[in-house]
This record gives sequence, C-alpha cells and structure tokens, in this order.
Amino acid sequence: MSDPKQPENKSQLDRRMFLAAGTGIAALTAGCSSLANQNKTPAPGIVASGDVPTAPFDSIRDYMAAMEAHGLLMRFPEIDQDKYEATGLFFKATDLFGMYGTPAMIFERIKINGQWVQGPVMVNTQGHWNADSIAFGLKPEPREHYKNYRAVKTKMKKMLATNNGRYPEIPPNEVTRDTAPCKEVTLEGDDIDLTKFAFLQTNPADDGRYINTASIFTSDPEMGGNYGTYRCALRGPRHLGFNPEPNQTGNKMMMAAKERGEKSAKIALVLGQDPIVWMISGSRIAPRFGPKPKPVDELAIAGGLRGKAMDVVRCDTNDMLVPAHCEMVIEGEVPLDDASMEPEGPFGEMFGYLGPRKKSNFVINVTRVTHRTKPWLMNAFTGMQRGMLTAPMDALYEVFLKKLVPGIVEYQTPQYCMGVVFMSIDKTKPGEGLKSGRTIAKSNPIAKVVVVVDKDINILNPIEMLMTIGSRWQPYPATLIIEEAFGLMTDPSQVENRKTSKIVIDATMQWPEEGGQEEFPLRNRTLLEQGEPDIWEIVDSKFGETLRNWKEV
Repeated sequence: MSDPKQPENKSQLDRRMFLAAGTGIAALTAGCSSLANQNKTPAPGIVASGDVPTAPFDSIRDYMAAMEAHGLLMRFPEIDQDKYEATGLFFKATDLFGMYGTPAMIFERIKINGQWVQGPVMVNTQGHWNADSIAFGLKPEPREHYKNYRAVKTKMKKMLATNNGRYPEIPPNEVTRDTAPCKEVTLEGDDIDLTKFAFLQTNPADDGRYINTASIFTSDPEMGGNYGTYRCALRGPRHLGFNPEPNQTGNKMMMAAKERGEKSAKIALVLGQDPIVWMISGSRIAPRFGPKPKPVDELAIAGGLRGKAMDVVRCDTNDMLVPAHCEMVIEGEVPLDDASMEPEGPFGEMFGYLGPRKKSNFVINVTRVTHRTKPWLMNAFTGMQRGMLTAPMDALYEVFLKKLVPGIVEYQTPQYCMGVVFMSIDKTKPGEGLKSGRTIAKSNPIAKVVVVVDKDINILNPIEMLMTIGSRWQPYPATLIIEEAFGLMTDPSQVENRKTSKIVIDATMQWPEEGGQEEFPLRNRTLLEQGEPDIWEIVDSKFGETLRNWKEV
C-alpha cells in the first residue's frame, strides 16, 4: 500500500538525531600490543594497573585509561597512512568483531606524506557497546553487551523522568588560563602549522587530510552558544575548509551573521574532548528544534549528564568558553563574503559511500592554537564506526516517542546499517505495526527503512532482527510505501537532494484481522521460557562464568 507524498518539514529531526572484543583480537596484527598486557611503563596518560580513573572523566586521557582497564584498547606503535594502513586495519577489525565489538585503538606514530608524525592518534573511542557503561560510571558485565547498554538507557530515562523529560544541567565552572591544560602551549602567527600535527587522510578518494573530530564552537546573539561536529578540510598551515550542513545550527549561525552584514564570524575548534562533550557534539541531546534554534547551554547539559560541572576556560581571541581539559583549541574566523567560499570534498560519508564535491563551502582562517604538551588527537572513520555514545539519544527518543507511539518498547538507529531503524512495540490491536512505523518514517529523515517487531524480539541483535523479518513478515499486506519524504542529505541513493521514498516493514505477528493466521506459532525460545521459567538464572549461575571466560578464536 502507498502513502500520499509528504511535504518537507523543517522541524523534522536532522542527522544528529541520530569497543571487550575477545582476547583473540591481539592476533589482528603482529604490530599491535594490548596496553593491559604490557610489562613496561604505561604510555603518557595511560595509568598503571590498580589506578584506574572512573566517570566522570575530565579528560580523554582518563577515559582512555578506563577503556584500557576494561580490555577495550589496542595500541599500534607505527602506522603508515601513506599506504592507508589505519583505514585497512580498522576495516579488518570490524570484519572480525563487528562495528559494536571493535575496541578503541591508539596509533603512536603515523606516516603522513612521507614523514613520520608523532601521535598519539585515537580512533573508535566510543564504538564498542560497553563504552556507554564506562562513560556513565556503570560497570559492564563481560560479554553482556545488550544488558549493559540497556542499563545505561535505564539510567538516562531516570534522569529524564526527574527533570521533566529533559537532561539535567549543571552550569560550567570557569578556570583561569594558567590552570587550563589546553593552554600549556600557545602558537600564533607563523608559528602555527596545523599540517605538522597528525591529522589523517582517511580514504584515498577523500579531498586530502581532514580534522573530523572537532567540537566546533560558534555563537549568535539570538541562538546563543553552540557546538557541533562539522568536518574541516586541512588546506594549509592556517587555513581550513568548514562544512556545516544547511540544517545544522553552525550553518544557521553563519547565515544569520551574514544576513546581519557581518564580515566574519568567530569560531573555535575543540579537539581531544572528554567523552560526554564529544557525544553531545554529534547528537541532538540539546533541544534545538525549529528554523531558528533556541539558546541552550550544551556545556551545562554535559555537566548534568556527568553529575559534575565542566571546567571551562575562555578563548584567547573571542569570549567563548571551551572545555579546559581538552587537548587542543584552534581559534579563528570564518569570512562571510562569497569570494572567500571554496570548493570542498569529496569525503567518505556516514552511509559508507563517497560523498559529492561541493562547489562552495565556508573556510576558516586560523589565528591562534593552544594545546597540551604532546596533544592526543582523534580521527573518525566515518561510515565505518559507531561515532559516539548512543544510549542517551536512544533513551531520549524512546521517551519522546511514547507520546506518539504509546506501545513503544524499544528503539534503535543501528550505526552498521545507516538508513534503517528498528522498533519493538507492545502490540494491542490490528494495524498498529504499520501505524507506528509510519510515525517514525514521517518524523525522522534517516528512517528510510523502518522495521517494527513485537516486544519479544531483541532489536539490538541484528541476526534476530533478520530472522524476524524472514519468519514474521509478509511483504503483502504488511508493508507501507511512502513515495516521497524528507531524507538525509548523505544518502547516496537519492536522486533529488533530501528527498527519498521510504518503506515500513511490519514484522510483528500478523493478527487474523490483518490477514494473518488464526494462531501464530510460538518461537522455540519462548516455549523454553514458558516450560522452564528460571532457565536463564539456572544457566547463568551454573555455566555463565565458563561462557564469559571462553577465549574467542
């Protein structure tokens, strides 16, 4: 069946709404060593065994030390990125362990344009299922990835329930420049050369090297302060490309300043940020809906999620406050005249495909750089990894959707199949599956394929979801086609930009009123649970430790 064409809705959600892989991972490459098993002095920022930082983490170094203590960090002494070894290594790791099972990695030295550049460079810092638990102070159980993830969502929902559906805020704490770690080294004028730092070209077809993990701070008289993640092409020692998409707050602020007749806009790029700031940077945790986003103190939200105020410090060339414990701050100006715009791209995008080259994009003229001594930098393998912690966003979205889909049980936008959305519901009447899926498809541009299942299905398990589609779904009549809807600009299948067709797959058990059987067979797993209600407690108490301690091969 088909649905009438849906007009573009400017208030719809944009794309911001959106590692204990087993011991065998050490065999991935002979050049790798697990930090947890090294009999030598730990690397700077990685603490010795028995002295493990816990959440909230003020710095990325403390967070990475905690990841290491949980077996979720690999270190590689040298990576030749002129041969794209880092990219190939990461692809191979996800082939072996999956997107949500691959650990974080540190590259100590990286070969770039024939020169060995000192790192370290961190990748996949929030990719593993258990990263959410570690970042929010919960102890993950070995191999209980789904259980661990849901425990974080429960914690997030309790926060929302006690704060009128929003995440709490704790205002940031401003510190002096001389006490801020990110101000240890200051570069200005000809001393600035960003090309000497370990910023990577991730893919052979990318438009050169990129800074792709900065939280970019901007401000506006009406919209207030903002920070978001927008890629920046490395053009020269003090020159960057700048790519905020039209639906993103950074772009709206640039255009508003241009309309006011301003010649340039101040900007600050924060790199090597703590895990919560990085998560907020790439998600819609802060409520900024509408054509002109309302002022929101995202650093206060970071403090609320941490349960501790963020230490911030004022920029040197503007009044913006930035995280004091980050690794680097790049300050500059964005010229707003048309003559300063430059082509940018292509770039490997979040769908896992090469994006288009843009004819005209903003640039940044860098005026000052401050950083920690020997800064730790981060690179994103866009389209290959889970880019950030997702439990807070999933929890927020489930609470929000409860008003639109009363029977919703769980919701996920799996990062391994961008464009697909999974949802389980407690079905109470015929037609509820298609109706619930249609609500998601209309409101979320990334939801091109919406799969709705019954509450007994684990939507976090992709194998179980595929089995459910194969066993419970009949393409007719349990399918809804929406011929035209608002889509995500990075979807390579779109013929017309931001316009897409969509499909809702109702993989719930079809009732007789929907053309289904009078009595749908029960799953073998369900029959086991009915026949022996305590089976999982019995297995866990008798055999759980043996299963969890098995060495993956």
